[in-house]
Amino acid sequence: MVITVLFVLNSGLLGIGLAMDAFSVSLANGLNEPAMKKSRMAIIAGVFAFFQFAMPMIGWLCIHTIAKTFEAFQQFIPWIALALLGFIGGKMLLEGIRGGSTEETITRVTFGGLMLQGIATSIDALSVGFTIANYDVLSALICGLIIGFATFIICTFGLTIGKKAGTRLAGKASILGGVILIGIGLEIFIKSFI
Repeated sequence: MVITVLFVLNSGLLGIGLAMDAFSVSLANGLNEPAMKKSRMAIIAGVFAFFQFAMPMIGWLCIHTIAKTFEAFQQFIPWIALALLGFIGGKMLLEGIRGGSTEETITRVTFGGLMLQGIATSIDALSVGFTIANYDVLSALICGLIIGFATFIICTFGLTIGKKAGTRLAGKASILGGVILIGIGLEIFIKSFI
């Protein structure tokens, strides 16, 4: 697969959409630890970025294992991508509209708590492995790295805002992330028929 501007743009948008849960949690972490040092901010953002990178790669690997065994499964990938991204995006959208759950912590987050936050906020990224199933290994790796990089930047921004302004943007972030994920699911689905 050739790396194009559209590929980088789609990967970046996936990263932005998937990072909104981590952004919301970063806001809460920043709010609860206003004296957080930059090194700690980098560690927290790095954990979120790592999980957002790793989950799509795990999903991609699972799909390639299944798809190699069951070639007929390939025709369902656009449907699966639409269903998963639509569900996850719709859930994020509803949570944002309702002012729903941001995984706030009351005290400084521990390493174990940070690992749980990383997994919880990236579990939806596992489905991205389905959406990038037609990528070769290098393209999937680059896509995952772009997603991880976007997550790192967004989480660093979230931690900074959280330290200064609190969690007022958390609901809007979930709405934006949900709309982006639904849009990407529709784009993948429609593109499979063109």
